[in-house]
Amino acid sequence: MPQYFSIYKPFQMLCQFSPEGDKKTLTDFGFAFAKDIYPVGRLDFDSEGLLILTNDKKFNHQLLNPKQKHEREYWVQVEGSPTKDFFEKISKSVMINVEGKIHKTLPCKCNMLDENEIQKIPQRNPPIRFRKNIPDTWISLILHEGKNRQVRKMTAACGFPTLRLIRKRIENLTLPMFQPFEIVEHNEKEIHKLLNLISL
Repeated sequence: MPQYFSIYKPFQMLCQFSPEGDKKTLTDFGFAFAKDIYPVGRLDFDSEGLLILTNDKKFNHQLLNPKQKHEREYWVQVEGSPTKDFFEKISKSVMINVEGKIHKTLPCKCNMLDENEIQKIPQRNPPIRFRKNIPDTWISLILHEGKNRQVRKMTAACGFPTLRLIRKRIENLTLPMFQPFEIVEHNEKEIHKLLNLISL
């Protein structure tokens, strides 16, 4: 029977169930996922936020197919105070290195997060190191592709390194509480609708 979960993967956790050294894995959620459940795509060890788990292989293919160009929103804390030039440059396209090849990113949307949105961001453990003389800024970056460490590479290419990276949503799928270790189970019809997928 197909099962679907959306979870908030915390900072410094691997997107896998199998152990690897002393690093945290998805088993640390303490939830009895079935043995055939696995993550759809991934979030880096040092990234956090929305991750989908399922045992539905067709669903996995639909969501990860690059032709579908599903919208993904990231909330990104960058070092420094981005200028108008930064937002124009990153929104249009930047050149990044992906597996040894130069990739031109697709146009995207990039805006400052307003204070109400920033207040929704959970505390990180451990927290970002505060530096009095170096400001930081929260932005929203909405992409339609997902290359390896793409967001970090894009902000760095524009002169503003990423300090913290959270995947906020995929299409219309978000987490209601938006807190680390949150788990929400979905039925097939619900998750396909939220992700604008056609049920097979």
